[in-house]
Amino acid sequence: MDNHTIAAVATPIGQGGIGIVRISGKKALRIATTIFRRYSFSSDHTDTCDFSFARFKSHRLYHGYVVDPANGRRLDEVLLAIMKAPRSYTREDVVEIQAHSGPVVLSSILELVLKNGARLAEPGEFTKRAYINGRIDLTQAEAVVDIINARTNKSLEIATAQLKGDMRMSIETIKGSLFDVFAEINAAIDFPDDVTEIVDVDTPIKTLQDKIVARLKELIERYENAHVLRDGLKLVVVGRPNVGKSSLMNRLLQKERAIVASMPGTTRDFIEEPLGIRGIPVIITDTAGLHETDDPVEVLGIKKTYEHTDLSDLVLFVLNADCRITEEDYKIYERISNRKLIIVINKSDLVDDKYKLEMPNSWINIPQVKISALYGQGLDRLKDLIAKTVLSEHCFDTEHTVVPNLRHKIALERSLQAASLAVEGMQRRTPFELISIDIKEAIDSLEEITGVIANEEMLDRIFSRFCIGK
Repeated sequence: MDNHTIAAVATPIGQGGIGIVRISGKKALRIATTIFRRYSFSSDHTDTCDFSFARFKSHRLYHGYVVDPANGRRLDEVLLAIMKAPRSYTREDVVEIQAHSGPVVLSSILELVLKNGARLAEPGEFTKRAYINGRIDLTQAEAVVDIINARTNKSLEIATAQLKGDMRMSIETIKGSLFDVFAEINAAIDFPDDVTEIVDVDTPIKTLQDKIVARLKELIERYENAHVLRDGLKLVVVGRPNVGKSSLMNRLLQKERAIVASMPGTTRDFIEEPLGIRGIPVIITDTAGLHETDDPVEVLGIKKTYEHTDLSDLVLFVLNADCRITEEDYKIYERISNRKLIIVINKSDLVDDKYKLEMPNSWINIPQVKISALYGQGLDRLKDLIAKTVLSEHCFDTEHTVVPNLRHKIALERSLQAASLAVEGMQRRTPFELISIDIKEAIDSLEEITGVIANEEMLDRIFSRFCIGK
């Protein structure tokens, strides 16, 4: 591991109450003594000499000033937080300079820290060091990003459970059972003459089926059922031009995000925004109006619309309440009929309450709701219908907060495949040497999840999702 001392601004860019510059590594305390001057209450001035390296106590706050030692210029009045190794986030010496927020003052302090022996941290490097130094495993490191990105209470609950180590404990339990079987199999390999006494084949088969295969299937099923709580429901709004797609998106977001105009073709590209609907994190996409056109820009927009629709979890198919279903509506339906749909009949304010839009029999069983995006009517019914459709589709088990992410799921599937092959091998009386290979593959796949086995490419991919300073 790179043993340079690293530093970065750990708070978001912009004005606020405080901004934090974080330093981690062997030189962290020495850098602090070089640029920090403690405030002396007795004489109402800053100490003229450097604050002694040895006098810094761990987990204390010190009040004073950041001072450029080259010219004595004060940069800001600050609080200095000291966390000595190993009792810190990275298990290295960590210093956090709590200054006034603002890009100029924070960049000035960071520049001074870098000038005195640190280098700029890479995205996620503080958390990466926490993982490498054994403070957290890889599932807990990923949970940090999930907590930062959580948009609903449930997604925050899932991420917090993972940070606490619930995912790791589930993996370790399954891995422990695999090691038990692995030990028996290897004992049989080492002592072939006593194999019948060492291994009762029915016992490891039962262990593999009940404690390993069944548990792996359960974790994979949890991903399938609840991943939208972490990753967000991909909700796409489609329809022909001027049915009110952008107005609907603006109403759901409660802000003017998409341009609304009476002439068709206003939205030529997709517009994507996150929001929460009934506790479910949603990524909503407003798309270009779908219709026949020779305009090359609109053609590209329509192509992107269908690309997003093909990747969606749920599609809102918007129709006009005040006119008959058109040939364009039929063509759109044919293109999206393989997706999970809700028919949204907009502009209901223009028709009588008892009016029903005539539609083909094949559309009758599709969930539908009447709304007026202009006046906000029917929006609560639409939100309830979205939540009901998603919950019935994914069968969430709200009691369980251990929900694998996609990386975990892929590794769990590999482990399941290897464990299932081991069961089949035992049932067919395959040589134990071959069964041992399958069990080792199942163990290795689980160790990829927690990071016991990890390559640099995988780590770079995971930690690149972090912001600088975390």
